[in-house]
Amino acid sequence: MLTVGDRFPDFALTAVGNADPKTAFKDVTNASYAGKWLVVFFWPKDFTFVCPTEIIGFGDINGEFADRDAQLLGASTDSDFVHLAWRESREDLGKSPFPWLSDIKRELATSLGVLDKNAGVALRATFIVDPDGIIRWASVNDLSVGRNPQEVLRVLDALQTDELCPCNRSVGGETLQAA
Repeated sequence: MLTVGDRFPDFALTAVGNADPKTAFKDVTNASYAGKWLVVFFWPKDFTFVCPTEIIGFGDINGEFADRDAQLLGASTDSDFVHLAWRESREDLGKSPFPWLSDIKRELATSLGVLDKNAGVALRATFIVDPDGIIRWASVNDLSVGRNPQEVLRVLDALQTDELCPCNRSVGGETLQAA
């Protein structure tokens, strides 16, 4: 698995940005958000149970990521058409404010090392990537356990201080001074 300090792989994928078939599809590459922080999170499959709780959770605080000049990108190994169908099937998912990447060939998940060997789907992996394309945080959960989007925001906030941050530092909290 790629980890902290590694370069995030180049990618060119189709993203689904809304529930309107006329405007939903867009090509996205790692250069699409040049100069921004990226928060890329994978879920295993569309039309499942835990995944929508995470997507909605990240969507609820999308504005806080944007305030930090960070672009959220969701991803799974499902096709762009499955992403669209899922957005169309649920109003709350249809309103998701960030693009969902289709990694149907499993190239990005494989490059990152987050493809589950048994299930053949992406693990619940999360990467925070700095504007230079370097992975600054990586986390992987078991397929059955959802993430905490607030924790991802907390870590992004800490990374952006470029200072020493104590454990459990809240967003905007105090940093440490080296003695």
